[in-house]
Amino acid sequence: MTDFILNALDQSPVNSATNPALAVAETVALATHTDALGYRRFWLAEHHNTSAFAGAAPEILIGHIAAKTRHLRVGSGGVMLPHYSPMKVAEVFRMLDTLAPGRIDLGLGRAPGGDARTAAALQAGPKSWPPEVFPQQVEMLVQFLEDAAGLSGADGGFPDDHPYQGIHAQPMGDHVVPLFMLGSGGDGAYHAAQFGLPYVYAHFINPDNLATALHAYRTHFRPSRFLDAPRVMMAVSALAGETHEEAQYFAKPRNIWAAQMLQNRAGRLLSMTEAEAYRPSEEEAAMIDMIARRSLTGTAEAVLDQLDSFRQAHAIDEFFLLTLTPDVAARKNSYTLMSAAAGLTQRADAAE
Repeated sequence: MTDFILNALDQSPVNSATNPALAVAETVALATHTDALGYRRFWLAEHHNTSAFAGAAPEILIGHIAAKTRHLRVGSGGVMLPHYSPMKVAEVFRMLDTLAPGRIDLGLGRAPGGDARTAAALQAGPKSWPPEVFPQQVEMLVQFLEDAAGLSGADGGFPDDHPYQGIHAQPMGDHVVPLFMLGSGGDGAYHAAQFGLPYVYAHFINPDNLATALHAYRTHFRPSRFLDAPRVMMAVSALAGETHEEAQYFAKPRNIWAAQMLQNRAGRLLSMTEAEAYRPSEEEAAMIDMIARRSLTGTAEAVLDQLDSFRQAHAIDEFFLLTLTPDVAARKNSYTLMSAAAGLTQRADAAE
């Protein structure tokens, strides 16, 4: 199937046998690997105050990975905008786009990426950007990015009477950095539709609301400078192996971790040895089984068939593969197998 657009999403997972520095290095190595394999995008998640993931600052890793790769579009999956000033986000991504012109994506989310106390610690003051002003934040970010591309008046940017008229997010350039809206429910779909942005649905977070969210997005979509028509991407938890049994084996730590997260007791990902020895309670075993059934795990051909079913049923334009396992070789091999199954064009001149 040569018409698949596959992308990678990574969280810099930390398992009990490693450390955060090594997890970040593994993310960089995975990026160069997927660049050579023909993937289109490599996005980095934002998580805070968790021992499971080292990816707290995607905007830093984006610049480093963009410098280490040649073809990938590198982006945030995503920047949790309620924590930040829209102008500062615009400045950061204008700088990234200056360093890697035309290769930077700005994915936005409104989730805290951590608990309530952590969200309060991240923000400048109590309720400095409450959730209800998220649309205004997005609008301001769009205006800063348009202004930074030299647009003004009816073409974009700030109106003449806006208090921020004349304030520019530097370094300025000749195009608007592409924006994407992330979500796993109705709110993200409505925001994506309102601003005419591509919608990236997090199936790995909420597999049950896909049809409802996509219907809301397409029903309310407004054309914009970013898109004339809706564009849907979907992020899935996927792990491919040489055999179905191998894939299930390497997915065990992921399934256990996700079940523990549902019980608010998740720490680092277990090592393969620990996962093999783990004995869940009957209730937890049911959770693990549910998670395994909701994830895409098996041979690359079987996983690709599932992706194709989603594509046919929901008109998905691109897929992000999130592959969570403590075995680095298995993680890289999963992306290799999926690339081959999808017929992606290999890049001999990639940096790897």
